[in-house]
Amino acid sequence: MSAQEFNLEVTPILPKALSRLEELANNLWYSWNIPTRRLFERIDDDLWNLVGHNPKLFLRNVAQERLLKVASDPLFLNVYNHVLSMFDSYCHTKEPRNSGAKLTEDDLIVYFCAEYGFHESLPVYSGGLGILAGDHCKTASDLRLPFVGIGLFYHQGFFTQQIDAEGNQKALYNINDPQHLPITAVVDDAGNDITVGVNIGDQHILVKAWKMQVGHITLYLLDTNVPQNNHDDCQITHQLYGGNEHTRIKQEIVLGIAGVRMLRRLGVAPTVWHINEGHAAFSILERLREFIAGEKSFEAALEAIAASSVFTTHTPVPAGHDQFHQDLIMHYLGYFCHELRLSREAILALGCWPHNSPDFNMTTLAIQGSRHINGVSRIHGDVSSEICTKFWPEITSSENPIRYITNGVHVSSMLAREWSELFDENLGVNWSEQLCDNELWQRIDNIPDQQFWDVKQRVKSRMLKVVRNALTLQYLRNQVSETHLERLLKLVDPNNPNILTIGFARRFATYKRATLLLKDIDRLRTILNDINRPVVFIFAGKAHPADVPGQDLLRELHRISGEPDFIGKILVVQGYDLGLSRRLVSGVDVWLNNPVYPQEASGTSGMKVAINGGINLSVLDGWWPESYDGTNGWGIKPSPHDHNIGLRDYEDARSLYEVLQDEVIPLYYEQGKYGYSEGWIKKSKRSMLTILPRFNTVRMLNDYLNKLYLPASRQGKRLNADNYVKAQELANWKAHIRAKWEGVHVRQLATPQTQLLYGESITIQVAVRLNELQPNDITVELLLSRKIYHPEFLRINQEKLQTLWNDEGTETVSYKLVPEHPLHDSGEYLYTLSLKPDLCGGLSYRIRVFPYHQLLSDSYEMGMMRWV
Repeated sequence: MSAQEFNLEVTPILPKALSRLEELANNLWYSWNIPTRRLFERIDDDLWNLVGHNPKLFLRNVAQERLLKVASDPLFLNVYNHVLSMFDSYCHTKEPRNSGAKLTEDDLIVYFCAEYGFHESLPVYSGGLGILAGDHCKTASDLRLPFVGIGLFYHQGFFTQQIDAEGNQKALYNINDPQHLPITAVVDDAGNDITVGVNIGDQHILVKAWKMQVGHITLYLLDTNVPQNNHDDCQITHQLYGGNEHTRIKQEIVLGIAGVRMLRRLGVAPTVWHINEGHAAFSILERLREFIAGEKSFEAALEAIAASSVFTTHTPVPAGHDQFHQDLIMHYLGYFCHELRLSREAILALGCWPHNSPDFNMTTLAIQGSRHINGVSRIHGDVSSEICTKFWPEITSSENPIRYITNGVHVSSMLAREWSELFDENLGVNWSEQLCDNELWQRIDNIPDQQFWDVKQRVKSRMLKVVRNALTLQYLRNQVSETHLERLLKLVDPNNPNILTIGFARRFATYKRATLLLKDIDRLRTILNDINRPVVFIFAGKAHPADVPGQDLLRELHRISGEPDFIGKILVVQGYDLGLSRRLVSGVDVWLNNPVYPQEASGTSGMKVAINGGINLSVLDGWWPESYDGTNGWGIKPSPHDHNIGLRDYEDARSLYEVLQDEVIPLYYEQGKYGYSEGWIKKSKRSMLTILPRFNTVRMLNDYLNKLYLPASRQGKRLNADNYVKAQELANWKAHIRAKWEGVHVRQLATPQTQLLYGESITIQVAVRLNELQPNDITVELLLSRKIYHPEFLRINQEKLQTLWNDEGTETVSYKLVPEHPLHDSGEYLYTLSLKPDLCGGLSYRIRVFPYHQLLSDSYEMGMMRWV
């Protein structure tokens, strides 16, 4: 009979001299401040690694004698006081920076997201969406923006990954204990949890919140695990992206509806509402309910809400958008028919567009409830515009209201400390305040090549040590012999970081094509078995537990890595998380990225590699076409055969092999007398100095401010003023336009002359049948363009034409026609323009009509247009 085991925890006591360690551990500022993390590491580096770099857990487990020892160590205290000085300086600076200074005193941005990735010590994230959300929040703090985040607290979070001897992924789940995390319960004055209620079907569920301090900003994580809820309802926020569609919709109801209610309960009054991906779109329903409870019309409420709402979509394929069957929506949210005083059909129409769609789409709801919408790269903006043309059916996709803001990375979070020290020395200690200063970053070129190479090799050596340790644990657990292990790890030697190392680490979704490298195994064998120019590929990443095809890719990579010709040359590392990612992106020489075009919304890992002196080898998709200039990396032009998957993958793989054999490998091993390739250093510097100042989150947040947050703030206040009079006015006008638009027609009265001399003018006249609209209800616009020449002429003379026109091949100028008077004979209205072109050469023009009102957020948001 075994003895019963009893648990006991002894908490160490912080010496008075170290009392503020607890404060540092409770602010996620540590996640992007290297000196703070190193401070904890100095106390006990083994424990620091054992607790997953979690300061809160570290302080609950560190030995008392260790604390007493460092509390009397002058050197440690000096470092400690220096960190506190930095922390206090950061926290005490409150004035908004950059474009944030344009916000008014009453402005407040609220940011909804289903996951947040700040640091490996807080595992409430899955992948890119969460990492970007974390970087967004960190930068909002850096810019001192009035900003609050809303998310969910997952008690189990995402899984920890193991890979067994056959390459099978095993998902291990750990419980997130709030005592061990940098979060505190949100309580009232009596110390009781503050809760809000939300109905999910026939269940009334209570939701509490955890508060997290992220530098200057606050993030609230919602939690249904409260004593008053039954077991099933407690489990709603248990696991990130777990369960079935019922769990998913319940989580999204909590995030969106309970999220709004928690903000109200805490007295938080946002002026800008940012829905980051469609998971939080139910917040629109809750805000509608609030307005209608205040006796506002549904139409006016929707205009008022949409005016202040920002929606960011991250999904480049239609099937990737969250959607639920109509019956499921009505089962859980049918009571909103009563709350919004709408029919079942009207409620469903908010998420079912066109109206015969069988499923309620969260992106549809978000778009109908937002007037400020963006994708996350130029290509993704175009793709999203194409996907969403149904919302603006008469507007070309290039002109519909979807814009783009390309993602960036939070430099302080991902930059290796060695580079930070090098920048201090060569760019000045204030370089981190000048991240977008292109002129400053040109000075990277002036750093001596030897010094640049030495830093890169030191960072790479640290990465190789981490990879080597991780693989050792992985293979020994899988009972690999130590002799074989030595062979496996031969090329990842921290003492010899001179072997070309290529990394691939990301979510193992099928469209990312982790196994494209294996397409022609004989050619790959030739590349990897050149003893004079060795290459090692390091792969890492997780497949979702339900993604069997993604797990198959992982297993195939693992299988090939065990073949005799590839042992030690292809390595698959388990346990991918932010910590491993940080090491890989800082240390590899080349970052491989080969998604199916155009399915990469943006991607940011390549940016992280570049700011650490690595070089991208990528399909021209996502963010990369905006950066690639031929000198700062390698671009793989995607195969045009997207209709033939086999041929597409074959051609993309062939291009990959050619670039590796003809450019990447020869350049790396073109080593001079100092032991490095001058050409490689040149390309590495170009990678850093062209990408860091453009693809950082300071630039990104300033873009959000100027293009979305500030317009949303202004428009929201405009429509919400004077008891929402303007919102009702706009709603009434739109209803009138929709009722009459079918009868609006436009025609040109006469064809004017087609030849004129520079300086001469012609008169353009059009007649518009207004169908009871007023002349100022529409805009009549003439678009004057360079004539499109024969395609062959354009192809041959494109460069000359671009130089001549100082544009991208065409130049379009817009002119507004003026309403003159009714044409009584026809019942139309005359609009005229005296056109005096400033352009010479062959020109063409088109004339169009679209609804116009000064209260519109976007000129084309009605989605209506007529052409002559």
